[in-house]
Amino acid sequence: MVTYLDKILAAHRAEAASGPSRPLGKLVDQARAQPPARGFRRALAESGGLGVISEIKRRSPSKGEINPGVEVGPWAAAYERGGASCLSVLTDQDFFGGSPHDLAEARAAVSLPALRKDFTVTAADVCDARIMGADAVLLIVAALDDVELVDFHQLAEEIGLDVLVETHDEMEVDRALAVGATLIGVNQRDLTTFEVDQARAVRVAASLPDHVVRVAESGVRGPADAATLAAAGYHAVLVGESLMISGDPAAAVAELRAAG
Repeated sequence: MVTYLDKILAAHRAEAASGPSRPLGKLVDQARAQPPARGFRRALAESGGLGVISEIKRRSPSKGEINPGVEVGPWAAAYERGGASCLSVLTDQDFFGGSPHDLAEARAAVSLPALRKDFTVTAADVCDARIMGADAVLLIVAALDDVELVDFHQLAEEIGLDVLVETHDEMEVDRALAVGATLIGVNQRDLTTFEVDQARAVRVAASLPDHVVRVAESGVRGPADAATLAAAGYHAVLVGESLMISGDPAAAVAELRAAG
């Protein structure tokens, strides 16, 4: 059976393969020439309680339209007023309706560090994240082989990006730790079915060592979920859909912060 993840990765890899030649050395130089990053991992480690990574997400393959007409800058500013520690911005166009412009607009409206939320499948993608203004890049363990995971993690650090390494179970946590990851997310959404398992992050928490900044992703519906994840040892939650449909995103972020 072809899964959501299969379709998305196939599309991204096909786009990378069919695009114009882009010498990696020049991309690395361009990435290194960007202004200093804002410190995504540090913002979470120093959040003074449960950090909230607030996401700009217009739509998704499983939910369809979520908030397609969102004004990105004002929405990001509301997140900051509510006490968000960081932003996450979808830049995938075909499946999530995002764009690099969304990332640039959101980051320009706030002082928060921002994650480029996308499906990183090439070294060029890592460089592009830094070039478009991101402070952190997402590496999904389930989407990469061991060589890619090592190479992309190392490259990201070399060009000044923090790396959120996304896992779904204990075996993937082991793979993340093997590349030296110090910022690890546990996604409660199964990327093959896009179904959410609300207990997944709590189960996997025991496999995350103390030196790792721990992020619970997906399925955070409100303060009660945030409190449960904070009690399980997570430093932060990454929240998209529930904030994007909120009538008051600043208040919704503040409630999550208070719950932790």
